[in-house]
Amino acid sequence: MDPDPSQVYPVREDTLLLLEAALAGAGPSDRVLELGTGSGYIARHLAGKVTLVVATDVNPHACRAASSPGVGVARTDLTAGIRGQFDLVLFNAPYLPTGPGERLDDWLEKALDGGESGREVIARLLPDLPRVLAPGGRLLLVISDLTGVDEVLGLLRDAGFRAGIVREERIEGERLMVIRAIRPANL
Repeated sequence: MDPDPSQVYPVREDTLLLLEAALAGAGPSDRVLELGTGSGYIARHLAGKVTLVVATDVNPHACRAASSPGVGVARTDLTAGIRGQFDLVLFNAPYLPTGPGERLDDWLEKALDGGESGREVIARLLPDLPRVLAPGGRLLLVISDLTGVDEVLGLLRDAGFRAGIVREERIEGERLMVIRAIRPANL
């Protein structure tokens, strides 16, 4: 079955911002895990520049769209079933605050729906992140100022990570940011 492009998160400003941060922060020996890969645009750009790229998405259309030489693709929810540790984890998380009445039941909506606070998917990731992120490894996470920057930084710090904003851009009245969180060796 071919992917339905209308059900795959397209390359947008947040994708490009995360790609800039990933290209600036990835080294040739890095093993990279991209969560919620969508179209696979970032994973394809990193393939051949790093040691390994694995991309995941819960959306079957996205997994088909992301499939390409040099990129391992797995259909899974966040890190479920992922084995091994990675030096760099990338995540353009569903970060938009979404109330119950605003939810649609389709795959594209899952790429946008961050729950009522905009932080629900991010909060679900954090308990399992140390299992897949190597000591000293980095998480690059895209959020919007609509998500609550201080709250996201607080979640990361409360989970034991050192975190700060490394890139930002204003788009259509909202501020997009890439947060880098570093896993300490003792976590």
